[in-house]
Amino acid sequence: MARQGERRIRYAVVGAGNLAQVAILPAFQNAKDNSELVAIFSSDREKRAALKKQYGVECAGYEDFEQVCRDARVDAVYIVLPNTMHREFTERAARVGVHVLCEKPMATTVEDCEAMIRVADDNDVRLMIAYRLHFEEANLRAIELLRAGTLGEPSLFSAVMTQQARPGDIRTRQEVGGGALLDEGPYPINAARYLFGAEPTEVVCFTQEDPDARFEGVDGTALALLRFSGGRLAQFAISHAASEVSSYRVVGSKGDLRVEPGFGYGTERKHFLTVDGKTKERSFADQDQFAPELLYFSRCILEGREPEPSGWEGLADVRVVVALQESARTGRAVKLPPFERRERPSIDQLITRPALTPPEPVNAPSPTLE
Repeated sequence: MARQGERRIRYAVVGAGNLAQVAILPAFQNAKDNSELVAIFSSDREKRAALKKQYGVECAGYEDFEQVCRDARVDAVYIVLPNTMHREFTERAARVGVHVLCEKPMATTVEDCEAMIRVADDNDVRLMIAYRLHFEEANLRAIELLRAGTLGEPSLFSAVMTQQARPGDIRTRQEVGGGALLDEGPYPINAARYLFGAEPTEVVCFTQEDPDARFEGVDGTALALLRFSGGRLAQFAISHAASEVSSYRVVGSKGDLRVEPGFGYGTERKHFLTVDGKTKERSFADQDQFAPELLYFSRCILEGREPEPSGWEGLADVRVVVALQESARTGRAVKLPPFERRERPSIDQLITRPALTPPEPVNAPSPTLE
């Protein structure tokens, strides 16, 4: 809850695609303790007109970004643009003194991630990557179980994340950073990293040569293997050309935990915890996963502290994605240089807000075949 007399952080949402319209913009209703929506940016005039009427805020094109940020007294932006545009708008925001909450993947290259971190530091603004599962109960309870030693020593992680992408969606287009590895890869990579509490040291990846015309120039399907220190291994299968599945399982010396669905939003989630041959099931109600990001980031800005899923957390995943792309391209295992992350998500970051009914989006169809 907001402290008495505490001001609200003024946000602009940059991009008005499906995710922004059905999940992020409505989430401000649940984040009003310390956050408020004051502007929306889109290149689509019809969207701007409809969203201005719906939310009663300034709606402008990208060419007016800096001026609107000044005029609307924007404190922070939530960037929900195609992957190849994340760096540009992070830099534009930082240079006018605006804090940045950026959707994942952080960028399409390690160099872009490093540049985003540098511009935030140089301009004394906060940079957070939108890892909504760092505030979601099913995943945070999974981390808690691992840290408590309930499963013993964890050794294996396995995940499947698949869906049928809509033809023409940005996730299928090479020029805007599409492909399964960039779109879906950060979810199982991030989960393996926070469950093991470690960084991968070597990766192998195979991508399917899919004849489907949807995926010209991008990976429609991928299978990856990640090696961690201490003999731990993680594997995941992802696809934009398969029936919808979202699940992960971590196996330790004393038991295992399966989480379903593992990565999505808008539905109840379940734990299946097996220890000593006995399985216990636990359900977690559907919650708004986007308002907690806003509430947490606003608190970081107000208190002048670094967010846990910082730019370095985004870079940690992108460097793995890039290595997987190299492995798929060369047919060889790729070793990763040492990389240290002290900050990990914990149960202390749990924020719950009730689920919201998504509005009908304007010129922003679902990214998947429904």
